[in-house]
Amino acid sequence: MTNEEMIKISMKQSAEDIGCKIEDFLNDKNVYVPFKLGANAKKYYKLPIGCNFISYGSNVVAASAEDFYDITNEYINKFLFYHCFETPNIYWLNERLESKGYKVCFMAEYFLPDVNKLKELHCDYELRVLEKEEFSDLYKSEWSNALCSDRKELDVLCVGAYDGDKLIGLAGCSADADDMWQIGVDVLLEYRKRGIACALTSKLAMEILKRGKVPFYCCAWSNIRSAKNAIKSGFVPAWAEMTVKPIDVINEMNK
Repeated sequence: MTNEEMIKISMKQSAEDIGCKIEDFLNDKNVYVPFKLGANAKKYYKLPIGCNFISYGSNVVAASAEDFYDITNEYINKFLFYHCFETPNIYWLNERLESKGYKVCFMAEYFLPDVNKLKELHCDYELRVLEKEEFSDLYKSEWSNALCSDRKELDVLCVGAYDGDKLIGLAGCSADADDMWQIGVDVLLEYRKRGIACALTSKLAMEILKRGKVPFYCCAWSNIRSAKNAIKSGFVPAWAEMTVKPIDVINEMNK
């Protein structure tokens, strides 16, 4: 699979996620569309969603519910697209959303592999590919980034790093979309900074590609360690997202 094919699949999925067209992400002007969560949207999206902003680097595509049209449209026409994802401009948006009971909730950067950089990386420990039946007993707190106990049915493949018989690192992926599998990784504290995380991530990405799926990786902009792992593993920044949710949902998360 080429880089061009992967980015096209990713844009097609993002279009399904918010109800726009692939061409909207390639426009040199910001684009507004009514928000529509597609039947084949990524499985972690949960309604209600007031607005969702996505940028692949050329513009921002903003999708919102009808009640937020005026606010969203003014926002993306007031600020440069990349400033729409940062303060102080987000404060402008939040002040207007708050009267409707919503605020900015999620902000993240997403990575796709670069096939010219992706390769198996050296690891001092044995790496093993684990199919679904082989990691069913690994839903433990130390592997909470690699596996999700709330959505076990979506976890499809793992790569484990072993020191003898001891599992010391785990990368797992969830089938969050029909053609895209998301990677998460954990390494035991005492084994960190030894190149294990990037060896696991790159190995799992290649296994995903062998199965005809697109691997993707997500982290917060402030999670420098995770972003460095993505880059060391052969991934590059692909798109950014920002999602607006009800204030009571946000407050519940902050308890």
